[in-house]
Formats: sequence, structure tokens, C-alpha cells
Amino acid sequence: MSEFARFLKHHLPAINQALDTLVPPATEAPERLHEAMRYSLFAGGKRIRPALTLLTGKELGVEDGPLLSGGAALEMIHTYSLIHDDLPALDNDDLRRGRPTLHRRFDEAMAILAGDSLLTLGLTVLAAEPPQVAAEKRLRAVEMVGRAIGSRGMIGGQIADLEAERQWPDDAAAVLATIHRHKTGDLLASSLRLAGIYAGVSEGEDVLLDELGHHIGLMFQIADDILDVEGTSGDLGKTAGKDAVARKLTFPGLFGVEESKARLLQARDRALGLAGRLTGASGGLFPSLIHYLSTRDR
Repeated sequence: MSEFARFLKHHLPAINQALDTLVPPATEAPERLHEAMRYSLFAGGKRIRPALTLLTGKELGVEDGPLLSGGAALEMIHTYSLIHDDLPALDNDDLRRGRPTLHRRFDEAMAILAGDSLLTLGLTVLAAEPPQVAAEKRLRAVEMVGRAIGSRGMIGGQIADLEAERQWPDDAAAVLATIHRHKTGDLLASSLRLAGIYAGVSEGEDVLLDELGHHIGLMFQIADDILDVEGTSGDLGKTAGKDAVARKLTFPGLFGVEESKARLLQARDRALGLAGRLTGASGGLFPSLIHYLSTRDR
């Protein structure tokens, strides 16, 4: 087991406990809505985003306690994006994390509202928690994440992804880079930057965290694109091969699998270099994280 895998395993109970505490129980009205929120949130996600926040905090000298609620908020926002991404109007998927997607298990209306609720709860938690973090830092966190997931960020990347489907643009490589930078990279980078805000890093350090997060996001997405080609639905917990059927603009679709693997290694090496700039020659836990994500099989 890698150093990061051990780190993730060690912190997973605290991350899940924070989520369980912050999200209303399924017994609280409206019961069906809260049940739906929890159905997707506790479906066995890897919790990469809160783990990234905790890992970055460790490297910057911030204790886990203040970071758990912020990391949990990012996981809520990530889960909202998955719920909506699976809807018939977008990717129209039947499986997520090895079981029926939320709109299949409940219905489309409930999936939309559960996603909306997780998004708004995530932003509320960022604004209000933890109370020991200065209000000015919490305000900056909400603004930073809001920008990352808005029309110039994650949602903008989703739009570019939809517009490129089946009819690839002439500048397909540039559009693909834009899609992945925003659809995947912006929220992943927020996981690092959130810890930086709590730590009070300089503007230059924030830029470095953002750049490192985006390279990690690029690496994560290239690996995801390759897995859609080479993996099985059982391995992935979602429907494999859908990208090719939908003729989505992906790295393997545009460059082929072997070139995509080469680009994954390039992204890995760039991320390792940035991690070294952040934490010194040892790179702390970041090298283990980067290797973990570049070699993942699900």
C-alpha cells in the first residue's frame, strides 16, 4: 500500500464522520430528499478532494480539525456535479459507484433537487464552518470555490464538453484542454487552495497550489478517459465505453490510447515538479498521491 493510500485510509473515517454530521439525517423532513442526498454522498466515493485538502494542510502546517468541514463541503459539491452529470439531459448514465444512479434509484426531479441541495449546503458549510477559522478566510473560501464551479469554471467546462460531443471543433485539442481544466481541474485545484487560504499562504503560493491542482486534475482526467476505454463497468462502478459511443471529445478519442498514456506521464512529471517547488526536495506526501492517481485502475 502506498503512503498516500495509507493516508487516505487513515483519514477516511473522519471525512465520512464530518459528512454524516453536516448532512441532515434521512429521518429529518423532507425525508425523501435527505435520503436521496445521502444515497449518492455515501455510495462509496474515494474522497479524493477532502483528502487533498487534508494533505495540503499537512504540508502547510494546518491541523486536520479546521479542514474537515471545508473538505466535506467540497465533497458535497463534487457529488452534486456527479448527480447532475448522470442525468438524461447530460450523460444519461445508469450506474455510479457500482449501483443505480440517483435518478434511476429515485427519479429525475429528486436527483435535480438532491444535487441542488448538496451544492447549496456545501457553500453554506464553507461560509459558516469551522467557527475557529476567521470569517474573512471563510468568505475567501466561498468566493474561490464559487468561481471554480461557476460558468467560468466547472459548469463552463461541462458546457464545452456538451458542445463538442459528436461534432468536434477544428481546434479540438485546445477545446479538450479547456474542458478538462474547468470541468475537472478547477474543483480539484480548489481542494489545495482551500488549505492554502486557511494557512494564510502568499499570493505566489496560492498560484502554485492552483497550478499543481490543475496538473493533478489533468492527470486524473486523462487516466479517467483511458479507463473508460480499457476498464469494465464492474471495475469502474459506472458504465464503461460510453465516451466512444457518444463520440465525446476525450484524450483517447483524439490522440489514441498510447499517446494518451504518454501525456498522462507528462502530466505526472509536471505535477511532481510543482510538488517539489511547494514542499522542497522531499515533496512530502504529494509524490505518493501523484503516483497513486496516475496508476489508478478505477
